[in-house]
Amino acid sequence: MPTPSMEDYIEQIYMLIEDKGYARVSDIAENLQVHPSSVTKMVQKLDRDQYLNYEKYRGLILTPKGKKVGKRLVYRHELLEQFLEIIGVDHENIYDDVEGIEHHLSWNSIDRIGDLVQYFDEQPKRVDALREIQKKNEEQNDQG
Repeated sequence: MPTPSMEDYIEQIYMLIEDKGYARVSDIAENLQVHPSSVTKMVQKLDRDQYLNYEKYRGLILTPKGKKVGKRLVYRHELLEQFLEIIGVDHENIYDDVEGIEHHLSWNSIDRIGDLVQYFDEQPKRVDALREIQKKNEEQNDQG
């Protein structure tokens, strides 16, 4: 299994390739806010671990293994964003919160969160009921 740092790179590479058709070291560095030399070192490691094929000055492509992991990582990120939105986390906090928790949850937890998101998506009235509970609890907290 890739480390959390490796996951960040694989996820970013996967998204760049999906969006632009390619991923350059400079794009990865910019998106992850790291130095290009750090990207080069990690890309070489990901190449050794068979998540991608990298040729200096020619670019990189994800292997089938890298694509599979990348797709799953993007799914996890998007699912956690949906979950935090459903439970009423302020929009300005969602991205940072997802970045903080995504590497610390088991895939079993991710799957259960997926079930919960599906539960709310299937009947939007359930989200409305949750908002009523949250509103009631906020009012009680304000009075307490």
